[in-house]
Amino acid sequence: MTEPSPGLTSGAVARRLGVAPTTLRSWDRRYGIGPATHESGRHRRWSPHDIAVLQEMCRLTASGVPPAEAARTARAGAAPAAPAPGEAPARPAARGPALGDVRRELRGLGRAAVRLDSEAMDELLESAIARHGLVTAWEEVLAPALHAVGRKWETSEDRYVEVEHLLSWHVSTALRRVGAAGRARASEAGTPPVLLACVPHEQHTLPLEALAAGLAELGVPTLMFGAAVPPEALDQAVRRTGPAAVALWAQARSTADHPLARHVADTAWGVRGARSRTAVLLTGPGWAGRTPGPGMLRPSGLREALSLLRGLCVAARDGEGAATASGGS
Repeated sequence: MTEPSPGLTSGAVARRLGVAPTTLRSWDRRYGIGPATHESGRHRRWSPHDIAVLQEMCRLTASGVPPAEAARTARAGAAPAAPAPGEAPARPAARGPALGDVRRELRGLGRAAVRLDSEAMDELLESAIARHGLVTAWEEVLAPALHAVGRKWETSEDRYVEVEHLLSWHVSTALRRVGAAGRARASEAGTPPVLLACVPHEQHTLPLEALAAGLAELGVPTLMFGAAVPPEALDQAVRRTGPAAVALWAQARSTADHPLARHVADTAWGVRGARSRTAVLLTGPGWAGRTPGPGMLRPSGLREALSLLRGLCVAARDGEGAATASGGS
Protein backbone atom coordinates (compact mmCIF):
# COMPACT_ATOMS: atom_id res chain seq x y z
CA MET A 1 0.00 0.00 0.00
CA THR A 2 1.42 3.38 -0.99
CA GLU A 3 1.78 5.89 1.84
CA PRO A 4 0.11 9.29 1.34
CA SER A 5 2.34 12.10 0.18
CA PRO A 6 3.61 14.26 3.06
CA GLY A 7 3.02 17.98 3.24
CA LEU A 8 0.14 20.41 2.93
CA THR A 9 -2.32 21.05 0.14
CA SER A 10 -2.23 24.33 -1.79
CA GLY A 11 -5.42 25.47 -0.10
CA ALA A 12 -3.99 24.87 3.38
CA VAL A 13 -0.77 26.68 2.50
CA ALA A 14 -2.69 29.66 1.06
CA ARG A 15 -4.71 29.97 4.28
CA ARG A 16 -1.63 29.76 6.47
CA LEU A 17 0.29 32.40 4.53
CA GLY A 18 -2.70 34.67 3.94
CA VAL A 19 -2.50 34.67 0.14
CA ALA A 20 -4.96 33.55 -2.51
CA PRO A 21 -4.59 30.08 -4.10
CA THR A 22 -4.50 31.81 -7.49
CA THR A 23 -1.37 33.66 -6.35
CA LEU A 24 0.35 30.35 -5.55
CA ARG A 25 -0.55 29.00 -8.99
CA SER A 26 0.68 32.19 -10.64
CA TRP A 27 4.00 32.11 -8.79
CA ASP A 28 4.51 28.46 -9.69
CA ARG A 29 3.71 29.04 -13.37
CA ARG A 30 5.72 32.25 -13.79
CA TYR A 31 8.63 31.87 -11.38
CA GLY A 32 8.89 28.19 -10.46
CA ILE A 33 7.86 28.78 -6.84
CA GLY A 34 6.01 25.49 -6.36
CA PRO A 35 6.20 22.10 -4.66
CA ALA A 36 9.53 20.40 -5.23
CA THR A 37 7.80 17.06 -5.87
CA HIS A 38 4.46 16.35 -7.52
CA GLU A 39 3.27 12.81 -8.13
CA SER A 40 1.04 12.29 -11.14
CA GLY A 41 -2.60 11.80 -10.22
CA ARG A 42 -2.20 13.25 -6.73
CA HIS A 43 -2.94 16.63 -5.22
CA ARG A 44 0.02 18.95 -5.02
CA ARG A 45 1.71 18.81 -1.61
CA TRP A 46 3.99 21.43 -0.09
CA SER A 47 6.92 20.33 2.07
CA PRO A 48 8.29 22.43 4.98
CA HIS A 49 11.07 23.67 2.70
CA ASP A 50 8.57 24.60 -0.04
CA ILE A 51 6.62 26.61 2.55
CA ALA A 52 9.78 28.35 3.75
CA VAL A 53 10.45 29.47 0.15
CA LEU A 54 6.90 30.81 -0.09
CA GLN A 55 7.26 32.70 3.20
CA GLU A 56 10.39 34.39 1.90
CA MET A 57 8.64 35.19 -1.40
CA CYS A 58 5.79 36.83 0.52
CA ARG A 59 8.19 38.84 2.66
CA LEU A 60 10.19 40.12 -0.30
CA THR A 61 7.22 41.08 -2.50
CA ALA A 62 5.56 42.85 0.45
CA SER A 63 8.71 44.96 0.87
CA GLY A 64 8.63 46.05 -2.78
CA VAL A 65 11.01 43.59 -4.45
CA PRO A 66 9.85 42.74 -8.02
CA PRO A 67 8.30 39.23 -8.07
CA ALA A 68 10.84 37.72 -10.49
CA GLU A 69 13.77 38.94 -8.38
CA ALA A 70 11.99 37.90 -5.16
CA ALA A 71 11.51 34.39 -6.56
CA ARG A 72 15.21 34.02 -7.40
CA THR A 73 16.21 35.21 -3.94
CA ALA A 74 13.63 33.05 -2.18
CA ARG A 75 14.67 29.90 -4.02
CA ALA A 76 18.33 30.55 -3.29
CA GLY A 77 18.11 31.57 0.34
CA ALA A 78 15.11 30.09 2.16
CA ALA A 79 16.08 27.63 4.88
CA PRO A 80 13.99 24.51 5.39
CA ALA A 81 11.75 24.30 8.42
CA ALA A 82 12.51 21.59 10.96
CA PRO A 83 9.34 20.12 12.51
CA ALA A 84 9.68 17.31 15.03
CA PRO A 85 9.28 13.78 13.64
CA GLY A 86 5.63 12.99 13.04
CA GLU A 87 4.49 16.60 13.52
CA ALA A 88 2.87 18.84 10.92
CA PRO A 89 4.85 21.88 9.80
CA ALA A 90 4.61 24.70 12.31
CA ARG A 91 2.05 27.34 11.46
CA PRO A 92 3.59 30.72 10.70
CA ALA A 93 2.74 33.53 13.07
CA ALA A 94 -0.42 35.36 12.07
CA ARG A 95 0.30 38.47 10.07
CA GLY A 96 -1.99 41.22 11.22
CA PRO A 97 -2.05 44.68 9.72
CA ALA A 98 1.19 45.70 11.44
CA LEU A 99 2.40 49.18 10.59
CA GLY A 100 5.67 47.89 9.14
CA ASP A 101 3.85 45.41 6.91
CA VAL A 102 1.47 47.90 5.36
CA ARG A 103 4.21 50.49 4.87
CA ARG A 104 6.31 47.96 2.98
CA GLU A 105 3.32 46.93 0.89
CA LEU A 106 2.48 50.56 0.20
CA ARG A 107 6.03 51.30 -0.93
CA GLY A 108 6.11 48.13 -3.02
CA LEU A 109 2.87 49.02 -4.79
CA GLY A 110 4.07 52.56 -5.46
CA ARG A 111 7.35 51.33 -6.92
CA ALA A 112 5.58 48.80 -9.11
CA ALA A 113 3.28 51.56 -10.38
CA VAL A 114 6.19 53.86 -11.24
CA ARG A 115 7.86 50.97 -13.11
CA LEU A 116 4.54 50.33 -14.94
CA ASP A 117 4.87 46.72 -13.81
CA SER A 118 1.36 45.33 -14.30
CA GLU A 119 2.10 41.81 -13.06
CA ALA A 120 3.69 43.07 -9.86
CA MET A 121 0.79 45.43 -9.18
CA ASP A 122 -1.75 42.63 -9.61
CA GLU A 123 0.14 40.35 -7.24
CA LEU A 124 0.73 43.04 -4.62
CA LEU A 125 -2.92 44.13 -4.69
CA GLU A 126 -4.21 40.58 -4.45
CA SER A 127 -1.79 39.78 -1.65
CA ALA A 128 -2.68 42.90 0.38
CA ILE A 129 -6.43 42.20 0.14
CA ALA A 130 -6.01 38.52 0.98
CA ARG A 131 -3.69 39.24 3.90
CA HIS A 132 -5.44 42.18 5.55
CA GLY A 133 -9.01 42.02 4.28
CA LEU A 134 -10.64 44.53 1.96
CA VAL A 135 -11.23 47.37 4.42
CA THR A 136 -7.72 47.48 5.90
CA ALA A 137 -6.12 46.93 2.48
CA TRP A 138 -8.13 49.84 1.06
CA GLU A 139 -7.49 52.21 3.96
CA GLU A 140 -3.82 51.37 4.53
CA VAL A 141 -2.45 50.34 1.12
CA LEU A 142 -4.66 50.99 -1.92
CA ALA A 143 -6.03 54.46 -1.15
CA PRO A 144 -2.68 55.81 0.19
CA ALA A 145 -0.91 54.52 -2.93
CA LEU A 146 -3.43 56.30 -5.15
CA HIS A 147 -3.05 59.51 -3.13
CA ALA A 148 0.75 59.30 -3.28
CA VAL A 149 0.75 58.87 -7.04
CA GLY A 150 -1.72 61.74 -7.37
CA ARG A 151 0.52 64.03 -5.32
CA LYS A 152 3.54 62.98 -7.39
CA TRP A 153 1.67 63.96 -10.55
CA GLU A 154 0.51 67.30 -9.09
CA THR A 155 4.05 68.30 -8.05
CA SER A 156 5.93 67.14 -11.15
CA GLU A 157 4.52 69.36 -13.91
CA ASP A 158 2.00 66.79 -15.15
CA ARG A 159 4.47 63.91 -15.29
CA TYR A 160 3.43 60.43 -14.13
CA VAL A 161 -0.10 60.73 -15.54
CA GLU A 162 0.39 57.29 -17.08
CA VAL A 163 1.34 55.91 -13.64
CA GLU A 164 -1.87 57.21 -12.06
CA HIS A 165 -4.02 55.84 -14.88
CA LEU A 166 -2.42 52.39 -14.80
CA LEU A 167 -2.55 52.08 -11.01
CA SER A 168 -6.20 53.19 -10.97
CA TRP A 169 -7.07 50.55 -13.54
CA HIS A 170 -5.37 47.77 -11.58
CA VAL A 171 -6.96 48.87 -8.30
CA SER A 172 -10.37 48.90 -10.00
CA THR A 173 -9.73 45.42 -11.41
CA ALA A 174 -8.74 44.08 -7.97
CA LEU A 175 -11.86 45.57 -6.37
CA ARG A 176 -14.11 44.10 -9.04
CA ARG A 177 -12.59 40.67 -8.46
CA VAL A 178 -13.49 40.95 -4.79
CA GLY A 179 -16.99 42.06 -5.72
CA ALA A 180 -17.44 39.22 -8.21
CA ALA A 181 -16.39 36.66 -5.60
CA GLY A 182 -18.85 38.17 -3.12
CA ARG A 183 -21.73 38.23 -5.59
CA ALA A 184 -21.16 34.54 -6.33
CA ARG A 185 -22.62 33.95 -2.87
CA ALA A 186 -26.38 34.52 -3.00
CA SER A 187 -27.76 37.40 -0.93
CA GLU A 188 -30.83 36.96 1.24
CA ALA A 189 -34.08 37.10 -0.71
CA GLY A 190 -36.08 40.29 -0.35
CA THR A 191 -33.10 42.52 0.44
CA PRO A 192 -33.49 45.82 -1.43
CA PRO A 193 -30.35 47.12 -3.14
CA VAL A 194 -28.01 49.93 -2.19
CA LEU A 195 -27.68 52.49 -4.97
CA LEU A 196 -24.15 53.88 -5.45
CA ALA A 197 -23.54 57.03 -7.46
CA CYS A 198 -21.14 59.92 -7.83
CA VAL A 199 -22.75 63.34 -7.75
CA PRO A 200 -22.84 65.33 -11.01
CA HIS A 201 -19.38 66.55 -12.13
CA GLU A 202 -17.65 63.97 -9.88
CA GLN A 203 -15.38 61.52 -11.72
CA HIS A 204 -13.70 59.70 -8.79
CA THR A 205 -15.32 56.26 -8.67
CA LEU A 206 -12.71 54.06 -6.95
CA PRO A 207 -13.95 54.72 -3.38
CA LEU A 208 -17.45 53.71 -4.49
CA GLU A 209 -16.00 50.60 -6.13
CA ALA A 210 -14.38 49.71 -2.80
CA LEU A 211 -17.75 50.20 -1.11
CA ALA A 212 -19.46 48.02 -3.72
CA ALA A 213 -16.87 45.27 -3.20
CA GLY A 214 -17.31 45.38 0.57
CA LEU A 215 -21.10 45.21 0.27
CA ALA A 216 -20.80 42.23 -2.08
CA GLU A 217 -18.69 40.44 0.55
CA LEU A 218 -21.52 41.09 3.04
CA GLY A 219 -24.13 39.71 0.65
CA VAL A 220 -25.75 43.13 0.12
CA PRO A 221 -27.03 43.72 -3.46
CA THR A 222 -25.89 46.94 -5.10
CA LEU A 223 -26.56 49.04 -8.17
CA MET A 224 -23.46 50.94 -9.25
CA PHE A 225 -24.16 53.96 -11.46
CA GLY A 226 -20.61 55.28 -11.47
CA ALA A 227 -19.27 58.73 -12.27
CA ALA A 228 -21.13 62.03 -12.72
CA VAL A 229 -24.70 60.75 -12.56
CA PRO A 230 -27.17 63.38 -13.86
CA PRO A 231 -29.79 64.45 -11.30
CA GLU A 232 -32.67 63.29 -13.50
CA ALA A 233 -31.13 59.84 -13.93
CA LEU A 234 -30.51 59.52 -10.19
CA ASP A 235 -34.10 60.50 -9.45
CA GLN A 236 -35.48 57.90 -11.86
CA ALA A 237 -33.17 55.19 -10.51
CA VAL A 238 -34.37 55.82 -6.95
CA ARG A 239 -38.04 55.79 -7.92
CA ARG A 240 -37.69 52.64 -10.04
CA THR A 241 -35.65 50.54 -7.61
CA GLY A 242 -36.79 51.61 -4.13
CA PRO A 243 -33.32 51.18 -2.61
CA ALA A 244 -32.57 50.53 1.05
CA ALA A 245 -30.08 53.41 0.87
CA VAL A 246 -28.33 55.70 -1.58
CA ALA A 247 -24.60 56.40 -1.21
CA LEU A 248 -23.52 59.63 -2.91
CA TRP A 249 -19.79 60.23 -3.37
CA ALA A 250 -18.24 63.70 -3.53
CA GLN A 251 -14.46 64.04 -3.58
CA ALA A 252 -14.39 67.83 -3.25
CA ARG A 253 -16.61 70.51 -1.78
CA SER A 254 -16.96 72.00 -5.23
CA THR A 255 -18.83 68.90 -6.41
CA ALA A 256 -20.85 68.14 -3.25
CA ASP A 257 -24.46 68.85 -4.21
CA HIS A 258 -26.43 69.34 -1.00
CA PRO A 259 -29.75 70.23 -2.70
CA LEU A 260 -29.52 67.00 -4.71
CA ALA A 261 -28.88 64.98 -1.54
CA ARG A 262 -31.88 66.64 0.09
CA HIS A 263 -34.02 65.84 -2.95
CA VAL A 264 -33.01 62.16 -2.88
CA ALA A 265 -33.74 61.90 0.87
CA ASP A 266 -37.20 63.44 0.26
CA THR A 267 -38.04 61.26 -2.74
CA ALA A 268 -40.98 58.94 -1.99
CA TRP A 269 -42.39 55.96 -3.85
CA GLY A 270 -45.01 53.31 -3.32
CA VAL A 271 -48.78 53.33 -2.95
CA ARG A 272 -50.60 56.30 -1.46
CA GLY A 273 -50.76 56.05 2.31
CA ALA A 274 -47.67 53.83 2.51
CA ARG A 275 -44.97 55.86 0.88
CA SER A 276 -41.34 54.91 1.44
CA ARG A 277 -38.19 57.00 1.50
CA THR A 278 -34.55 56.02 1.48
CA ALA A 279 -31.64 56.89 3.70
CA VAL A 280 -28.83 58.85 2.04
CA LEU A 281 -25.18 58.31 2.92
CA LEU A 282 -22.96 61.30 2.19
CA THR A 283 -19.65 59.61 1.40
CA GLY A 284 -16.38 61.33 0.59
CA PRO A 285 -14.50 64.37 1.92
CA GLY A 286 -16.56 66.78 -0.18
CA TRP A 287 -19.47 66.62 2.28
CA ALA A 288 -17.40 67.69 5.30
CA GLY A 289 -18.21 70.93 7.09
CA ARG A 290 -22.01 70.76 7.15
CA THR A 291 -24.36 68.87 9.44
CA PRO A 292 -26.31 66.17 7.56
CA GLY A 293 -30.03 66.83 7.29
CA PRO A 294 -32.88 64.48 8.25
CA GLY A 295 -32.61 61.09 6.56
CA MET A 296 -28.90 61.61 5.85
CA LEU A 297 -25.82 60.00 7.39
CA ARG A 298 -22.15 60.86 6.95
CA PRO A 299 -19.89 57.87 7.71
CA SER A 300 -16.28 58.51 8.63
CA GLY A 301 -14.86 55.90 6.27
CA LEU A 302 -15.34 52.62 4.45
CA ARG A 303 -15.72 50.49 7.57
CA GLU A 304 -18.47 52.65 9.05
CA ALA A 305 -20.24 52.97 5.70
CA LEU A 306 -20.37 49.18 5.34
CA SER A 307 -21.75 48.78 8.86
CA LEU A 308 -24.43 51.43 8.33
CA LEU A 309 -25.52 50.10 4.96
CA ARG A 310 -25.71 46.53 6.15
CA GLY A 311 -27.95 47.63 9.04
CA LEU A 312 -30.17 49.68 6.75
CA CYS A 313 -30.58 46.74 4.36
CA VAL A 314 -31.53 44.36 7.16
CA ALA A 315 -34.04 46.88 8.50
CA ALA A 316 -35.53 47.48 5.04
CA ARG A 317 -35.77 43.74 4.37
CA ASP A 318 -37.54 43.17 7.67
CA GLY A 319 -39.89 46.12 7.14
CA GLU A 320 -38.40 48.14 9.98
CA GLY A 321 -36.51 50.80 8.02
CA ALA A 322 -36.17 54.05 9.91
CA ALA A 323 -36.23 55.81 6.56
CA THR A 324 -39.74 54.53 5.77
CA ALA A 325 -42.37 57.24 6.14
CA SER A 326 -46.12 57.13 5.78
CA GLY A 327 -47.91 60.05 4.23
CA GLY A 328 -50.97 60.96 2.31
CA SER A 329 -49.30 62.79 -0.52
